[in-house]
Amino acid sequence: MGKIEKYIYDELERRGALFFALIDPLDYKSIEEAAETARKADEGDADVILIGGSTGVQGGILDETAKRIKENVSKPVVLFPGNIATLTSYADAVYFMSMLNSRNPYWISQAQMLAAPVIKQYNIEPLSTAYLVVEPGGTVGWVGDSRLIPRNKPKIAAAYALAAQYMGFKFVITDAGSNPKDGHVPLDMISAVRSATDIPYIVAGGIRTPEEAKAVVKAGADIIHVGTALEKNSQLERIKAMVNAVREGAKER
Repeated sequence: MGKIEKYIYDELERRGALFFALIDPLDYKSIEEAAETARKADEGDADVILIGGSTGVQGGILDETAKRIKENVSKPVVLFPGNIATLTSYADAVYFMSMLNSRNPYWISQAQMLAAPVIKQYNIEPLSTAYLVVEPGGTVGWVGDSRLIPRNKPKIAAAYALAAQYMGFKFVITDAGSNPKDGHVPLDMISAVRSATDIPYIVAGGIRTPEEAKAVVKAGADIIHVGTALEKNSQLERIKAMVNAVREGAKER
């Protein structure tokens, strides 16, 4: 078990559920603004700072953002890659993801083959992660040529997640896409995935309020990603409220 994976498991044991703050540099007016949001997330007790996006987060802007964030936070910095170029040596770890419900084998195994040597060269920790895209899917669903899991079919998501566990993935994510109009992954789907699996379960996309964060965790999520809600409102008290809601949800489930 790598250092960051162990940190996540240890924090789950200690806190019950975790809050990961997602920074997409392209959604901010400047690198400084993105780094300041990450600093506030760290101060607000987010457990991990994620950097990534579905398109364009690569090269100089990724290097500079990751470097700036790493200099200003105490928590691990993990990459949430949109493709093989979303890699930088300034991060601690990367979701080594396979989009299991993609129609295109590139997103299941070929991108991973292409990225693996670079990850080894950069000496960043790969976190073996199964990635499942749920309706409406947003940009990531379109780019990843995903066969979107219907929102009213929780058993399909649960079966995919269990298959991921059996294949040896260490984490599983269900993602409804960035800022979906229908909101986050349905609570009955979250409960179904949690009931079917033992590995840490991450819910991403559409979690906008502390109340929603608490409900998602109570339903069974071990970890939530919040990105757009931070872009729109990154005040420290708002972040603290989201983090506290996650901790409360873990206590009440």
